Amino acid sequence: MIFNQQAEQSVIGTLLMEGSLMDDVILSPEHFSDRRHLKIFQAMRTIYEANDPVNIVTVTTVLKDKIREADSVTYMTELATSVPTTATFKHHQRLVLEAYRHRITRAAAIRYVKDPDDETYDTLSANMDSYREVGIKEDEGSVREVLIEIAKEMKNPVKDGMTGFSTGYEELDQMTGGTQKGDLIILAARPSMGKTAFALNLASHHCKEGGSAQIFSLEMGKRPLIKRILSSEALVDGAKWQSMDFNKQDYIDILNVMGPVSEWQINIETQPRTVSDIRAKIRSHMKKIKNERHLVIIDYLQLMSPSTRSERRDLEIGLITRELKLLALELEIPIVLLSQLSRAVEQRQDKRPLMSDLRESGNIEQDADVIAFLYREDYYNLQENDDKIELIIGKQRNGPVGKVKLQFQKEYGKFVGKTSQLAIY
Repeated sequence: MIFNQQAEQSVIGTLLMEGSLMDDVILSPEHFSDRRHLKIFQAMRTIYEANDPVNIVTVTTVLKDKIREADSVTYMTELATSVPTTATFKHHQRLVLEAYRHRITRAAAIRYVKDPDDETYDTLSANMDSYREVGIKEDEGSVREVLIEIAKEMKNPVKDGMTGFSTGYEELDQMTGGTQKGDLIILAARPSMGKTAFALNLASHHCKEGGSAQIFSLEMGKRPLIKRILSSEALVDGAKWQSMDFNKQDYIDILNVMGPVSEWQINIETQPRTVSDIRAKIRSHMKKIKNERHLVIIDYLQLMSPSTRSERRDLEIGLITRELKLLALELEIPIVLLSQLSRAVEQRQDKRPLMSDLRESGNIEQDADVIAFLYREDYYNLQENDDKIELIIGKQRNGPVGKVKLQFQKEYGKFVGKTSQLAIY
């Protein structure tokens, strides 16, 4: 194929919808066969090089009177709204490059056929390999290079065996090596089991260790979440925020933690609900803070909206988890995704969660690198007044499964590790 109109439309539409992806562009204007797309892309390059946001408004402004060469604003709007997902952006870029390589190779072959002599043959032969390599970047090393890197890692092992970011819980870190870059981590439980509290504890520890955290909350506002962080850090009963009935010591304790918390690189987002919106926010934030130790938490899966609607919700959930896994790999960050469990767990005598309890599971099991469940006995037995809670690792792509026993100080929303309670099976 020497013309791939659909791939070109997808690339241009994706960039109009999410201009931050210009960072990942490997195309040049001449790679587009459609003159309209070439003109639009040239305008995008101009805007990007000026460090301005790329979108329909800025592209239209740059094109000005030449807008007809790009068809129309209506055409650009149609391109942007027709893109179901940005996850295929890199693939469609490769398709555009593939068509371009075939076009220039075909043109060179035609020149040879029209004037077949030794000189044009030598030119054609010399250019064939260079044509084949157009737009190809060596992102991954050879097997030999990777083996050398592995040998260096073995010779100089990471401190404390931590290959990822510490969670703040020694036993959990022993089992997982921390939260790993590129991993999609599912944290699932029944409502009010402590998912959000645990996620906030993860983010808090990560920030105290010098990392940056981005929390996407689709259920709670920014103020309630910050209050929960303050309660956990100051060890002040979170119920007091309802009545504001704080004593003098509470007031002092909360003020004492406000200073350190204000220095954390933590950002709470409450508006984005699609993977495309979340991706744009993450990329923009990472570009601004320039912290390689970035952690993303999304609360929670069932409240997210898919980029493409489907007749079945489980298929939509599967599309969301697949896009989030690709996003974790693309940006080389761990993404912790909170999820509800189905009511099926309530019907069993042993109510410890199983993989089959994942609500509207779709491809969750397939896409996730780690799946963890929270379980506490006093959630079901109201007569129990126990702070024990189990973090059950039901799946770990590159490690063992098992459970870690923690203490959950519910009044503060704080999880505390318990030593010598690691169980691997």
